[in-house]
Amino acid sequence: MTDIDGLTAVPSPHPVAETVDRLAAAVGKAGLAVLARIDHAAAAAGAGLDLRPTTLLLFGRPQGGTPLMQERQTSGIDLPLKALAWEDADGQVWLGWNDPTWIATRHGLAQLGAAVETLAGALEAFAAAATAS
Repeated sequence: MTDIDGLTAVPSPHPVAETVDRLAAAVGKAGLAVLARIDHAAAAAGAGLDLRPTTLLLFGRPQGGTPLMQERQTSGIDLPLKALAWEDADGQVWLGWNDPTWIATRHGLAQLGAAVETLAGALEAFAAAATAS
């Protein structure tokens, strides 16, 4: 697992599309809604540009994110939760997300530690399901 400037990323043994499908299934099974799937590579291709497979999944539920936004509305820039799957130049697929602790620190939400820990645990569980062999 890597953690760079609030971004946590884990390798996936699956192609980008399958990693995102597996993530969406884990998120749905947990009762969260998939709000959007953005295929950056397809958008690039539509503009005549090349981009290795790169897909962003936005997901969440109001019970998880709203308490953060009630305390500090600026946290809405980092919500709903999102995860990015991408293939690097060596062909390795990664799944990354913004660490909820980083989001809380960024917006001065240290007093919401329990909610942040819950979000962090959920993201780790979703990533584990998406990247399991």
